[in-house]
Amino acid sequence: MCGIVGATAERRVAGILLEGLRRLEYRGYDSAGMALLNDEGLQQLRRVGKVQALADALEETGANGFSGIAHTRWATHGGVTEANAHPHFSNSTIAVVHNGIIENHESLRKKLQDLGYVFTSQTDTEVICHLMHHELKSTDDLLTALQATVKQLEGAYGTVIMDKRRPGELVVARSGSPLVIGLGIGENFIASDQLALLPVTREFIYLEEGDVARVTRDKVEIFDHQGAAVQREQQTSDLQYDAGGKGEYRHYMLKEIHEQPFAVRNSLEGRVNGDEIMVNAFGENAAEIFKDIRHVQIIACGTSYHAGMVARYWLEAYAGVSCNVEIASEFRYRKSHVFPGSLLVTISQSGETADTLAALRLAKTLGYRSSLTICNVATSSMVRESDLAFLTRAGAEIGVASTKAFTTQLVGLLMLVSALGHFNGMDKATEARIAHALSTLPTKLEQSLKITAEIEELAEEFADKDHSLFLGRGDQYPIAMEGALKLKEISYIHAEAYAAGELKHGPLALIDAEMPVIVVAPNNELLEKLKSNVEEVRARGGIMYVFADKDAHFASDDTMRVINLDHVDELVAPIVYTIPLQLLSYYVAIIKGTDVDQPRNLAKSVTVE
Repeated sequence: MCGIVGATAERRVAGILLEGLRRLEYRGYDSAGMALLNDEGLQQLRRVGKVQALADALEETGANGFSGIAHTRWATHGGVTEANAHPHFSNSTIAVVHNGIIENHESLRKKLQDLGYVFTSQTDTEVICHLMHHELKSTDDLLTALQATVKQLEGAYGTVIMDKRRPGELVVARSGSPLVIGLGIGENFIASDQLALLPVTREFIYLEEGDVARVTRDKVEIFDHQGAAVQREQQTSDLQYDAGGKGEYRHYMLKEIHEQPFAVRNSLEGRVNGDEIMVNAFGENAAEIFKDIRHVQIIACGTSYHAGMVARYWLEAYAGVSCNVEIASEFRYRKSHVFPGSLLVTISQSGETADTLAALRLAKTLGYRSSLTICNVATSSMVRESDLAFLTRAGAEIGVASTKAFTTQLVGLLMLVSALGHFNGMDKATEARIAHALSTLPTKLEQSLKITAEIEELAEEFADKDHSLFLGRGDQYPIAMEGALKLKEISYIHAEAYAAGELKHGPLALIDAEMPVIVVAPNNELLEKLKSNVEEVRARGGIMYVFADKDAHFASDDTMRVINLDHVDELVAPIVYTIPLQLLSYYVAIIKGTDVDQPRNLAKSVTVE
């Protein structure tokens, strides 16, 4: 979601801040701004729209300084206006950037207005800077003022604050929204994501929940939520992927679709040994935990939720372990029953998804045997706060619409099926089958990408469509849901997914020649049932697009276009059949002229409720 970059250095930092914001553009935003401290005091620049508009303003004004903070905003409180863009100021002395939501902002605003403060925005963030200004009337220490301020805040925040009277000093606080400190020589940095700082450092300190810190050019001081000084581990980043370029591809999304064979190989490396999955891929004590697991509760959001739905089919069919899957925002706010021997599994690309992280923290109080996260970011909150972790190793995913993160999540989940099945009576032949299917998966994904040109041509038929249906059965039903989500996200075509057997229970009423129906049809035990569902659509004048196993014997005609895929083991068919649906959504979006990598109203890392 929103992005934060801060710097204090012996060199001018405007360029560093600007580059950091560019590297966070993938997160989704609608305005950008910067505050710089120089001889003229605090200088504020804010623009609605892309970071380039802020870059143009910097060039026009020549603004710079030796310390500064910058932000890309995804609107929550208040519309998309320059007045609502960050940084926010108080009395021209305090500047604040903030990720998250201050839930008690209305009562704080009233309190501050009674004290004489004038608000110039509709945001919840502005209460932070006025509170800081007020607290500094009682202390000369910026960190002490921040500690007093955060005690009054309810909600989630990652915030960085600077004061024109204290050059070279930044103070930060983290509660529910991630912040990382980047270390340099004679300079230090702050960001919401390490990607922003890779051009200037590879040395990082990740703040823990409740931490506040003072950052100067040559020193970092960190205090926990009780005010005690603490040392947090310094880590060296070995991130292999970067937001630096699309290479030969027109968009990051297309690049990331084509990176999936490599990403899956990376995810499997060192974790498959001949005919078995290495249980320690989930953590050193995974075997000790897994032998007690009799039930799995999966919690996730969006695309990750679809991955969890596929895993439910796998876990119950192959591992003999019961499984529930729930959307994190729903799980948090209902009373739930914890089955004996339950493993809580959270799934998140970023490991910072607000609802999923909150659900993980809640679950720790409910009596789960243990917790596992499947995540793409080794330093994320979910990885640090879970008992076990499977790192997907997909590399940085820049496109807002998830592609390689999703397929590598499915890889991790299928490996979990084997690992849990090993302790629940799975036979050796099934373990070997899973290991073999995964080992050959990268090659199968490469083969599936060969139909790109055919899908690009097919996409032309969607140019004037406003609605579509996606159908699947069994473990392909969640893949149909994921295909519909992708089309919605980046082409803005309304799309719905149904279990194909549900057609006669309502959706058939929508079928006509203007409603394209997309079907995923691997050659499995449900194929004949699926063919009957296809005939139900054809009988009512629907136009079908069927992604089918070449051995499934579908034939194209005036009412049905068939795109054949090579046969794959039904174990990994959900992963393979994801690829053509990703390509379809991409090429339809190209035809419709939408912003593929940064679709409207969406954010990559959803760090607010």
